[in-house]
Amino acid sequence: MNVLVLSASPNKDGLTAACAAAAVEGIRQASGQAEEVRLNDLQIDKCHACDNGWGTCLPDHACQEHDDFQALHARVLRADALVLVTPVYWGEMSESAKAFTDRLRRCEATRGDESGLANKPTIAVAAAGGSGGGMITCLLSMERWIQHVRARTFDLIPVNRWSRAYKLVAIREAARTMVQGSP
Repeated sequence: MNVLVLSASPNKDGLTAACAAAAVEGIRQASGQAEEVRLNDLQIDKCHACDNGWGTCLPDHACQEHDDFQALHARVLRADALVLVTPVYWGEMSESAKAFTDRLRRCEATRGDESGLANKPTIAVAAAGGSGGGMITCLLSMERWIQHVRARTFDLIPVNRWSRAYKLVAIREAARTMVQGSP
């Protein structure tokens, strides 16, 4: 199984990075292929709601704004499963996660059951480092995104700095189990 791990933090050594590394480890333990993509290293702008509000995303299911989104969109479609890991900022996904997921939602959710993400197992991780708050509201928006693009929620994992040690184990095990094909 080829799993794309999307990490959405500018911090390469923080809680979000540790969560992404745990997912990669679990995927590899199960003999899966893990590819980590750091969204903050890419140039993906926010949705511009082009033209009449939809641009080409509604009729063509492709974004007309040209940046790194198009290549990553194609990689997401080729992956067998996804892991989305974001820091929690004010109870929401990070800006890089929002920019990517918003644009992907416009391209794929409009395809309905023909979405390229249909039934694709997805793990969502909300990593709250500072106050430790906002994990659940962040996961709610991530779950709603998973539903909109017709992917399948494999697991939703909240983690903060106090739960870090045992949640990294949970993330690793969730990724390993997802690759092994648990129902």
